[in-house]
Amino acid sequence: MLTNEHIILVLGLGNVLLTDEAVGVRVVEALSEKPEIDQLGVKLMDGGTMGLSLLVEMEDSDALVIIDAALVDGPPGTIEVFEGEAMDHFLRHRGRSPHDIGLDDILDGLRLREAVPEHRALIGIRPAVLTVGEELTPAVEGAVAAAAQSVIDLIIRWKQI
Repeated sequence: MLTNEHIILVLGLGNVLLTDEAVGVRVVEALSEKPEIDQLGVKLMDGGTMGLSLLVEMEDSDALVIIDAALVDGPPGTIEVFEGEAMDHFLRHRGRSPHDIGLDDILDGLRLREAVPEHRALIGIRPAVLTVGEELTPAVEGAVAAAAQSVIDLIIRWKQI
């Protein structure tokens, strides 16, 4: 069971200059306005596109929730939660460029340091558009509040286990 002494990092990833790629950052911004976050003892972080530099923050965490645009099944705005090994599997089997430094690479870095938190999850939100632009598309914007609530629900459940 997680207590308020545990560090729970909620990390929003994405490039805010590429339309729906920014969704992880926008969910963290929405969470910052929720009073439940302070009560849950959560550390919110805009991870942007920081890559391997996030390793230190992640290593110091007892639990980790990452929010990012992801090619999940369904129409744009679809939210899917992957916990623990399901998160690892999803990250290992998604398509990407061989030049990417991805979230799975960062988690491998944590594995090498024996610092992968038992409580970990990825909340993936299906993007519609990933072109230059500072606004989310309507479908993805409509998913922000639900994704934020998914984060809260997940952490509450982890604290009850």
